[in-house]
Amino acid sequence: MTLDDFKSKTMKKNQSDQKSHEEKAKGLHFHSPWRWYTAIVTLGIMCVGLLVTIIVQVIQLSQVSNLLKQQQANLTLQENVLEGQFLAQKEAEKSSQESQRELKAIIEALSKKLDEESKEKMELHRQNLNLQEALKKSANYSGPCPQDWIWHGKSCYFFTSDSFNWERSQENCLSLGARMLKIDNTEDLDFIQKASAHSSFPLWIGLSRRKPSTSWRWEDGSPLLHDLFRIRGAISQNNPSDSCAYVQRGIVFADNCILNAFSICQKRATLQKAE
Repeated sequence: MTLDDFKSKTMKKNQSDQKSHEEKAKGLHFHSPWRWYTAIVTLGIMCVGLLVTIIVQVIQLSQVSNLLKQQQANLTLQENVLEGQFLAQKEAEKSSQESQRELKAIIEALSKKLDEESKEKMELHRQNLNLQEALKKSANYSGPCPQDWIWHGKSCYFFTSDSFNWERSQENCLSLGARMLKIDNTEDLDFIQKASAHSSFPLWIGLSRRKPSTSWRWEDGSPLLHDLFRIRGAISQNNPSDSCAYVQRGIVFADNCILNAFSICQKRATLQKAE
């Protein structure tokens, strides 16, 4: 091969390579815009998908947030209800405790009172036993009052079963070794009022006023203490100068002495000889 043939062959090869390169360049230039368009569309679709995904997630997140808020509101409401029930229960327990304390105090007070009354009864029972023992030791004596007489303080009292006028009642008490009732202190008055409170019958007592100008006097001539009790009832018009007093249902009345009524006799309490 000559030098001219080699140069000629080399030039042909270079021309062939250059032509091939130009054709490749033309093909690349022809296909490049479509590839970019495809890439852009694909990227846009991906962006839209991503945006839709984000929107869906935001919506779901909002729904979850609302659900959590609703649950939180329900929990708050339940807590308020439970707190109210708890406070009500506490208040009920407090009220119950106060009631228990009050009941306990009442029970303690009643127990104390019952204990005191029990002690008083025991003391009275002891005194009664001592008195009975003392009476037993007194030979040939049975008690301070005769049978059917009521013993109170230093006196014996007898409520008669026969009715007479005032003077006959006075004689009847004298025949029993006594006199008609005399009330000269509040203790005796209280006893007589209680003893006659349930009796509907009038009972003569030893108090009379023979003339309207005179004052009320007892059998022994002593005057009535006007601040002790008040005499009620109208004096009989048939005999206004002869008025006597009687007790009925614990109240002292005055009427004509000629009326018949039961009476109360009184005498000093002394030891009675046993029969």
